[in-house]
Amino acid sequence: MTGVGPTSQRPPAPEDDVAPAPSPAVQRAARMNAANMVRSLLPLVVICLVIVAWTSFRQSPDVDPIREIDPSTTVDLAAARASYPIAYPQGLADDYRPTSARTDAGAAEEGDPVTLQIGYVTPSEEFAGFVVSDDRRADPVAVVLDGAVEKGTVDVGGQSWIRSTTENEETALSREVDGVIVVVSGSASEAELEAVAASVEPYDG
Repeated sequence: MTGVGPTSQRPPAPEDDVAPAPSPAVQRAARMNAANMVRSLLPLVVICLVIVAWTSFRQSPDVDPIREIDPSTTVDLAAARASYPIAYPQGLADDYRPTSARTDAGAAEEGDPVTLQIGYVTPSEEFAGFVVSDDRRADPVAVVLDGAVEKGTVDVGGQSWIRSTTENEETALSREVDGVIVVVSGSASEAELEAVAASVEPYDG
């Protein structure tokens, strides 16, 4: 007689060909194939290309790096505070471009010395600096003329200017009348410096 009981029953064997369902992490990894990665990176690549193109454009030699300014406000301030008639370059050709203008008139009280500076880029793209002051020891004057060697005089527009060679081996043209000194100097050629000096006229408000 065959026995019947718990020991005679066997649990069904698992089916070997049934694979477990993939985990969510595996499914996400499967979706991250090469095509999806390219599509994800495309916006970043486009942004990078735009930045490179814009940088190249700004550095292009066709873009003028010289920032031209209007010195009139600075000249007006110097003229209002100075105790002497301000003169400055006027009527220069358009290719003499003013790039800087400074004055110490903002802090000047009545009777104090006043100095006006204007810097130009010349047609040959060199520098020409103009200074007028009633203080011979003012830094913008002293930095040019201290240590300079006089080389005679030159007639510019019917006026006599002292021609000097500065310690930087640049030409300086200067003239002094009634305690007011005017200096034109820089890396520009003598012809360009003389053009700036010849254009110096009294401020007419």
